[in-house]
Amino acid sequence: MSTTDVPAEVQVGAPRPMRADAQRNYQRLLSAAVAVFAERGADDASLEEIARRAGVGIGTLYRHFPTRQALLEAVYRGQVDAMRAKADELLGSDSPGDALADWLRALSVFSSTKRSMTAALLETLGKDSELLSACSAVIYGAADELLSRAKEAGAVRPDADARDLMRLVHAVNIAAQHTPTDPGQPDRLIGIILDGLRPQPPG
Repeated sequence: MSTTDVPAEVQVGAPRPMRADAQRNYQRLLSAAVAVFAERGADDASLEEIARRAGVGIGTLYRHFPTRQALLEAVYRGQVDAMRAKADELLGSDSPGDALADWLRALSVFSSTKRSMTAALLETLGKDSELLSACSAVIYGAADELLSRAKEAGAVRPDADARDLMRLVHAVNIAAQHTPTDPGQPDRLIGIILDGLRPQPPG
């Protein structure tokens, strides 16, 4: 089935009501796509494999996502929304320092799985696209809120900066790319970052 066979009115993310079975299929497709993109890369992932893993036919995939690009954008938005939701949950934690640590570890995992998606989106949309700019603002906003709360609680040093944290997590994932045989490295490196965030003893 070609993408030209899909009705033009089918748009990813449009605020249309979905039947329960259609909603289940939509979520299954997103979950399967996350796994396949992480394993094979966004460019090499087979849409047929994604449909098979989701337990649906390829026609169902195209009804929800008329093109590979539409699926890629929906997966990326969904992952960013999940990180925002996790931040919102952690903002209610009794331990702001632990909340920040938990979110940074989750961000490291997210960053490792979104690598190929980001590259593919940059190639097709450009770094100044509305999608990437909006998603970046969501992630930075979540990091800043969690960090500010940890600062207020005295759990991290007052000069810590959210953008610095994001760059450090990015560096962790670059390091992990070069040592794929050491799966525990990202968590160890995040631990070093967290040690550096602790307030310095009076001097």
